[in-house]
Amino acid sequence: MAPMTAVARRSLSAAAILVGQAWHTGHRPDLPSLTNQDPSAILGDPTSPPLKVVLLGDSSITAPGVEPLDDCWARRIGHRLAATHHVKLVNVAVGGARAADVLRYQVAPALAEAPDIALVCVAANDALRAEPVQEFERNLNEIVGRLCARVSAVGLSGLGDLGPLPRLPSIGSAWARVRARSFDRAIARVAHTHDVPKTAAWGPLFEPFVDPKNENGMYAADMFHASGKGHALFGQAWNEVLDVLLTRLEPRVGARRESSESSK
Repeated sequence: MAPMTAVARRSLSAAAILVGQAWHTGHRPDLPSLTNQDPSAILGDPTSPPLKVVLLGDSSITAPGVEPLDDCWARRIGHRLAATHHVKLVNVAVGGARAADVLRYQVAPALAEAPDIALVCVAANDALRAEPVQEFERNLNEIVGRLCARVSAVGLSGLGDLGPLPRLPSIGSAWARVRARSFDRAIARVAHTHDVPKTAAWGPLFEPFVDPKNENGMYAADMFHASGKGHALFGQAWNEVLDVLLTRLEPRVGARRESSESSK
């Protein structure tokens, strides 16, 4: 067997650090474990045109620690849509999911709902658990391809900076930041391939997440998941994607609107 190169050794060491940090992140006896929630809801005037939105992904959707649940980003955009539609939010996301889990367990139930819009939010667990970026990208590409084949409007969440997470030991912050950047670029490539909009995840909007002592209240009690204030920023990022998706849906929604008005 050929001797291991220095680059390979460094890569393995980095992976080992990340795995250790991920384990530490999930096993802090000094911090609480929070329960995942179901943001599914029916919102708006029943006489308005119907709009079904399905949510796929991880705890970025199931919003552990967010109270009230209407403060989570999924409900926020649901209420925005409910101003003009009778909205059915359907959640199939599961806390802790990676892209491989979404592909295996969530895509089929999501498609069975025959949604108008599918929103996908997955990457953080892959990044923190040392999943190869290439494998993540292949799985995400398959997820989006299958959704786009049957759903008119598909949106993707980018992955923001994981380095500032207060729950992460400082030794893992730099690696978490590098990994997050790599995964966000992978998401952008998939979005470009399938011509679907992706949320911005880096920049001034997200600077409040640099909150190591949670003085700004950006994190839930576990110091890992975003609080309602954090979800408000996610919601702002999703609003831009939503504008694109609604434009793409306008012919279908317009027909429903005319039908709804003619029946009144």
